[in-house]
Amino acid sequence: MTTSLFDLIAVGLASVAGGFVNAIAGGGTLITFPMLTAVGVPPVIANVTNTVALCPGYVGGTLAQRRDLQGQRKCMWMLLPTGVLGGITGGVLLLSTSDVTFRKLIPYLILTAVILLAFQDQLRNLVMARMSGSGRTHPHEAWAIVPIFFAAIYGGYFGAGLGVMMLAVLGLVHDDSLTRLNALKQSLSFVVNIAAAFFFLFSGKVLWTAAMVMAVGALAGGVLGGRVASRIKPIVLRWIVIAVGLVVAAIYFIR
Repeated sequence: MTTSLFDLIAVGLASVAGGFVNAIAGGGTLITFPMLTAVGVPPVIANVTNTVALCPGYVGGTLAQRRDLQGQRKCMWMLLPTGVLGGITGGVLLLSTSDVTFRKLIPYLILTAVILLAFQDQLRNLVMARMSGSGRTHPHEAWAIVPIFFAAIYGGYFGAGLGVMMLAVLGLVHDDSLTRLNALKQSLSFVVNIAAAFFFLFSGKVLWTAAMVMAVGALAGGVLGGRVASRIKPIVLRWIVIAVGLVVAAIYFIR
């Protein structure tokens, strides 16, 4: 399918906004994905294109936190392959879903992401409370494999709110500092999205014109967000994204 110049401009602006909010509060997919469908891109192609286009945005965050991964090699050797397998599994499930079925699932997927964003602080506090509690049991890292696998499937299938989900899972089954868990979460989210995106490259479902415009826009938005992050309260921006997500979900429910 082809997209007009107006459509590309609209998608490009949405990706700038998505990259901006991802850099500050998260939830950029709740802006970019609906815009793709709004300009007439079929839902499955829109989701595939969105995943591929936004992948570069994970690189900077992953590299920035690589020092906090020191000493976590054993855990990474178990969980990163799990993330890859889960991401590919989610991708396979997505490509096996018809546009009609996926359109019906969209509002529920968006609501899942909205809920994750809305309760992000509570989930983080739960993780911190568990880590600061007495009598820590130090469960084996292998306990994280199954929940991480299912979270990765969600990430490969849709992905919005994946980072929040990953951090919550890691905090409940893996003992470490919040900084190191966050670095591990970032790496897992990165490999899940890269695995799904690499799988999508050979699917014939990527709308490359839109993907390239979005990649540039998301990168620009991320840089801008990083520069002004100290001047904007993440909670305010996050609730704006949540409100947008609720409106978009309602629109899909009504359709």
